[in-house]
Amino acid sequence: MTDMTTTLKGRDFLSLKDFSSEEILYLIDLADELKAKVKKGEPHPLLAGKSLGMIFTKRSTRTRVSFEVGIYQLGGLPLFLTNDDLQLGRGETIADTARVLSRYLNGIMIRTYSHQDVEELAANATIPVINGLTDLLHPTQVVADLMTIRERKGILKGLNLTYVGDGNNVAHSLMYGGAKLGLNVTIACPKGYEPMPEILKEAKQIAKDNDCQILVTDDVKEAAKGADVLYTDVWASMGQEAEAEKRRKVFKDYQINSDLLKLAKKDAIVLHCLPAHRGEEITDEVIDGPQSAVFDEAENRLHAHKAIMAALM
Repeated sequence: MTDMTTTLKGRDFLSLKDFSSEEILYLIDLADELKAKVKKGEPHPLLAGKSLGMIFTKRSTRTRVSFEVGIYQLGGLPLFLTNDDLQLGRGETIADTARVLSRYLNGIMIRTYSHQDVEELAANATIPVINGLTDLLHPTQVVADLMTIRERKGILKGLNLTYVGDGNNVAHSLMYGGAKLGLNVTIACPKGYEPMPEILKEAKQIAKDNDCQILVTDDVKEAAKGADVLYTDVWASMGQEAEAEKRRKVFKDYQINSDLLKLAKKDAIVLHCLPAHRGEEITDEVIDGPQSAVFDEAENRLHAHKAIMAALM
């Protein structure tokens, strides 16, 4: 087997599409290992003396706290940077910012709107750049999701994951991650809110190579039948607040509630990347119920992010 410590060191983490099935599984294994160390109180300063710059142009709870605490637990130093803290806010180019930060830091995590900005940052930085979320993709979230599914189910390959809601950045990364690791992924969304056609096409091709399927449908009940995992996200993401009212009407039937959960397998688990708008995309009864793995999933962001940083930096 290839030594993952050498194949991953120094790489950017922009999309799960860029990583092999073995590399993604290695990150999940490492996340499990680091989680076990935390639970036993064993120190693991794998990034002692290293620093991570964290650029946020979008607000965050889980991404900020998990990366900040994560690098600290790995023995490194986090720097929280917003547009107001950087000259980016006054017109310095992304390329120049990347070149300068590369001289000071050992890695950059960025959470922003434009995926193109993250690609430009990575193209000009000489240190690893981690995509903490863009409007197009959310790959770090999906490493934690896959970790949580395997923790609960013991396997990944051959499982059926149904995502209910908007064909957004999370849906895109779930299709890539699922396809890479052999999960059948169904996206159930209203017409006009499907995932991007080029991402769907790429994910289907990857799935074909790994003996699984990616489907998109507007029939939410059919999609929920036989699911091992039901997954949802907010109906209106950051930047879509103006459409929130319209989306509430369009998505009203795309809710994970106890009726939908009954259509899935008896031992199905429920995931949500959070924050949740309770009573919209998911009911209290489900998110707080016995089949919910939502808060384990949130916790696993910490361990997954640590694995990504430790492997890349």
